[in-house]
Amino acid sequence: MLKILICCGGGFSSSYVTERMKKEVVEKGLQEEVYLEFYPFSLVKEKEADFDIIMCCPHLKIYVERLLQETTISVPIYLLPPKMYGFMQLEEIVADAKDIIEIYRTFPNNPVHFPGEEKLLRITRGVAYRNVNKKR
Repeated sequence: MLKILICCGGGFSSSYVTERMKKEVVEKGLQEEVYLEFYPFSLVKEKEADFDIIMCCPHLKIYVERLLQETTISVPIYLLPPKMYGFMQLEEIVADAKDIIEIYRTFPNNPVHFPGEEKLLRITRGVAYRNVNKKR
């Protein structure tokens, strides 16, 4: 089972979209494959062991960088591209989560990003990285 932690500053926006995606997981019968939860970013360190990946709202970039200067996180941290965070489509989130985990297994450095996506605010895609590159 893929366990995804979605984080934002206070848990308000991430809680809404996570609850919507949880309903979609049930509707699509994916309960045995995907588990989603949200927490405020302030709880990341104590929750990291319960998840396979931590996906953060784009506005947390500076907080993620600060956290990683102070401590080590044992799972991949991924800053969602702004449009992708806005759309929050379950299949796209799951696809990026799986691919980011694979990158992290090879290069265990946080935060994890896809090739060519080092600058978060320049990313314009609203779908999974694999789906953008499939179209090219």
